[in-house]
Amino acid sequence: MLQFDLEGRRVLDLFAGSGQLGIEALSRGAAHAVFVDAAASSLDIVRQNLAATNLAASATVVRSDYQAYLTTCRETFDLVFLDPPYAAGYLADALHRVANRLSAHGVVVCEHPVSLALPEQVGTLSCRRRYRYGKTMTSFYDKGETSA
Repeated sequence: MLQFDLEGRRVLDLFAGSGQLGIEALSRGAAHAVFVDAAASSLDIVRQNLAATNLAASATVVRSDYQAYLTTCRETFDLVFLDPPYAAGYLADALHRVANRLSAHGVVVCEHPVSLALPEQVGTLSCRRRYRYGKTMTSFYDKGETSA
């Protein structure tokens, strides 16, 4: 959905897991991606996937929980992926915290279960669209007007 809007962008893949979302953004022209996850095993997979795709030079891999990372991070990002473990209940808090790390025209992409109703407005962020894929919902937030 964002494939034509990635060239030169700075990406944050929070709760990186395998790094699939950030690596896809890099492969489509993003300038740099930061991969953050608390699990060392996940970051090992991210590093392996970055090496296999020859994208490691455009990436930073950080072992940290999302709260600590967003508290200490001073960078801003044009695209932020939030796909936390569904059962952990981190998404609403992470969405609120990441607003301060989003560039003026940036977008936050949240993947969540359909059963988790995210608000239209979260701090300075507004939901601009939602897509449903079976039991999964993808919600897009930015600093603009609500148009979901």
